[in-house]
Amino acid sequence: MSTIAMIGVGYVGLVTGACLADMGNSVTCIDIDEQKITSLNQGEIPIYEPGLNDLYKRNVAAGRLRFTLEYAVGMQEAEFIFIAVNTPSGEGGADMRFVQSAALSIAEHLDHDAIIVNKSTMPVGSGDLVSEIITRHLARPNVHFSVVANPEFLSQGVAVANFQKPDRIVLGSTDAHAAQRVAELYMPLRAPIMLTDLYTAEMIKYASNAFLATKISFINEIARICERLGADIKEVAAGMGYDHRIGRFHLDAGVGFGGSCFGKDVTALEHMAEAAGLHPQLLEAVLDINYDQRAMIVDKVHTLLGSLRGKTIAVLGLAFKPNTDDMRDAPAVTIIRNLTAQGAHVRAYDPVAHTTARAVLGDGHIQYCADAYDAAQDADALIIVTHWNEFKAIDLARLRSLMRQPIVVDGRNVYAPAAMRDAGFTYRGIGRGQPHESHHSTADVTVEESSEG
Repeated sequence: MSTIAMIGVGYVGLVTGACLADMGNSVTCIDIDEQKITSLNQGEIPIYEPGLNDLYKRNVAAGRLRFTLEYAVGMQEAEFIFIAVNTPSGEGGADMRFVQSAALSIAEHLDHDAIIVNKSTMPVGSGDLVSEIITRHLARPNVHFSVVANPEFLSQGVAVANFQKPDRIVLGSTDAHAAQRVAELYMPLRAPIMLTDLYTAEMIKYASNAFLATKISFINEIARICERLGADIKEVAAGMGYDHRIGRFHLDAGVGFGGSCFGKDVTALEHMAEAAGLHPQLLEAVLDINYDQRAMIVDKVHTLLGSLRGKTIAVLGLAFKPNTDDMRDAPAVTIIRNLTAQGAHVRAYDPVAHTTARAVLGDGHIQYCADAYDAAQDADALIIVTHWNEFKAIDLARLRSLMRQPIVVDGRNVYAPAAMRDAGFTYRGIGRGQPHESHHSTADVTVEESSEG
């Protein structure tokens, strides 16, 4: 058993801390947000993540998982100190203020030898930055520490599963012994472990997210071409995905990616490239295509309805992806703000994200509904934004009977166009072209859903 301090109890810190505790380690999570720590100590988890609640309860009850506001308490005898704070987008790349603050607090309270593990997504060179801050402000100069980069690869909605069955563990350090010790923490997971230098480990994270974001923007670009030429992007993606060099994952055309990772990380990588004197044309295009998708959804509604002033639009799905309540850079936010700016009234539904959505969007011109049917009541059009599983099983006849106009803009290609036409809807998907009525589609059952972020 190892003693671990986890600084930051957001998605990464809380999931990582709970999972490490479940592996038998003693984990104390530290955060400066008093409300968050109070809630956790009272048995309330501040985020929605499948499987996390059971982990939390089991390990708190076993005494392996604790929460505190005090660095001195959380770091006491900790062999490993993880930095898992937020690194949001800032002026000119990632905002490192929270990382810098955490490093300074570590320096002020570190009274024994320890390994600092950079778990947050940090720009290349951040290992040096953290080391320099701690070295400069170390209250006890005789204390020895090493910094290890250990980027996270957790996808919200499946984060617990991602931790427990990772594709790989990446560790980078100038201290091979420290990296090996961190590797031993992960040995029970029986995953491939890659040991490399600090800069390479940090770059692997950014390159991975940039590639996945590129794949999503690529398929959305192809979807637009399919739509103009009459091809069906679901079939195209299925045909592409059978090629093992391409793969099926992240080949679902739709409203584009959102969340706290892809957009932020591509932007940060773009900034790093420009700072190095390069012109990252592909990264720029990835972001432009992605955000154009959101405007395109509203354009489809506008084309079908004309003026949106006074119209009621149902929006199904608010969180940026299924199985989370996270609204950071959620496509629904951009889409809803665009709709209301044009005078529309929005009736919105999401299975878990109403509270977080209300904090971002407020209540003006938006009504938060009890279910999909409630949202569809008297709607002039309905938009699917987040592909929650429950939307696949909607009673289409009931849905149509509730709507003022049976218009559906499917931003996630949840439904088959022919089935929607047969059910009496005017239907627009993303890149679905105009397939023949007799055409038998295999794509709906062969292309896996992507899980961005």
